[in-house]
Amino acid sequence: MFRSPFVRRGRFGRSSWTEMEQLQREMNRLFSSAFGESRVQTPVRYPAMNVWTSEESVVVTAELPGVKPEDVDISVVNDTLTVSGSRQPDELQEGERYHRRERNFGRFSRTFQLPFQVDSDQVEAILEKGVLHVSLPRAESDKPRKIAIQHA
Repeated sequence: MFRSPFVRRGRFGRSSWTEMEQLQREMNRLFSSAFGESRVQTPVRYPAMNVWTSEESVVVTAELPGVKPEDVDISVVNDTLTVSGSRQPDELQEGERYHRRERNFGRFSRTFQLPFQVDSDQVEAILEKGVLHVSLPRAESDKPRKIAIQHA
């Protein structure tokens, strides 16, 4: 068997490098458990939402599989957006029962403070393929204005 002259062997025939990697993994595990990183993940609030902005608007998307548009309410008050509604449970046929049930049903509500005032008259919302898209244009009165400097 060929042995590299540059690899120093530790106990049990393992290289010192392998022992260092194992020590690194054990230290990472120890620190992650000591400082509160848990292997149990906290549940995501429903519906899962993304919010992004530009100078002109805010765009919000929400995952709403199985929710009908008439079961969703969207309101904008000042700089606060609220998306609420309900999702109905699946109706089982007689003799059927759940083997596994992970999709929740019932009322939901999510509220976000927007980074600026929006023009609530121009808000548009589309529910397509289970994803809600809400476009919230920035109010003209809230847009930054360039101030011209006059000569004295």
